[in-house]
Amino acid sequence: MTVVYIDLLFLLNLTANYLLLLAAGRMAGAALARWRIGLGAALGALYAALIFLPGLGWLALWPCKLAAGVGMALAAYGGERRLLRVTVLFFGASAALAGAVLGLELLGSVSLTLEHGVFYSKLDLRLLLVVFAACYFVLSLFFRRIGQPGGRTLARLEIELDGGARTLTALVDTGHSLTDPGNNRPVVVADAWALAGLLPEWADPADPIASVERCHAAGGRQARLIPYRAVGVECGMLLALRARGVAVDGRPLGRLLVALSPTALDDGGGYQALIGGI
Repeated sequence: MTVVYIDLLFLLNLTANYLLLLAAGRMAGAALARWRIGLGAALGALYAALIFLPGLGWLALWPCKLAAGVGMALAAYGGERRLLRVTVLFFGASAALAGAVLGLELLGSVSLTLEHGVFYSKLDLRLLLVVFAACYFVLSLFFRRIGQPGGRTLARLEIELDGGARTLTALVDTGHSLTDPGNNRPVVVADAWALAGLLPEWADPADPIASVERCHAAGGRQARLIPYRAVGVECGMLLALRARGVAVDGRPLGRLLVALSPTALDDGGGYQALIGGI
C-alpha cells in the first residue's frame, strides 16, 4: 500500500504545472503574467490532489483531465490572443514531459508517478525539481518556434513616447524574436533617426550603456538595455524606451519597449521598424 503525502503531491505537481504553462507561453510568444501562471499551476495541483481523496476517483476520467487542462490554460492565459495556440502547446508539452518521465521510470528502478499519471515520488525533492527544470529547458529549446506564424509583410506602426507620437512603416518579421525579459512581450525595433525629436536629451542609441546611466542619474526609469545577436555581432546591446503606447494597423498593443537601432534597418528606406508576429 502506497502512502501519499498530499502536501508533497501538491508541491510536485505545482512545480511541474508552472514550468509547463510557462514553457507553453514562451513557445507561443504569449504575454506572461507570472501570478496567473501560478494560479493555473495551483488549480492543476489541487485537481491532482483531489483525485486521491475518498469518493473523488471519478475525477481521473479523461473528460475531467481534459477539462482540468483547459481550465489551467484559461486561468493562466485567458483573454490572450494566442490562447488556442498556448492551450495546444500546453497539452503537447505535458505529453512530452509525461514521455520523458516514463522513459526515466523504464531506465531506473523507481517510480515518478502514481496511478492516473499524477506526479509523485519519495525521491529527493531537489532531484525531481532538477528533472522538471531539465525537461522545461529541452521543451523550450525544441519547440521555440512551433506555432509562430510565417510570412513577411508591412504594417503601419504608431509609437507614442514621452516626447510625442509618430507613425512608421514596420516590417512584420517572425524571425525577429527580441522580447521584454520582464513580461515576455515583444520588443519593437525602430530606426533612431525616424524618432528624432521625440527622444529625451540623454538618449544616444550609439552609446546605450551611457544613455541608461544618464537616464537613471536624471531620475528616470524608462530606459532599458536589450541584448541581441546578429550577423557579425555576437552579443550587442540596444537602448530601449518604454513607450506610452504602441499600435499596429490601428490595434493597440500597450506599453511595449521600443529598442533604438543606431543604423538604418532597411537601406532602401522601405520600412523604419521591425516587429515580430504580434
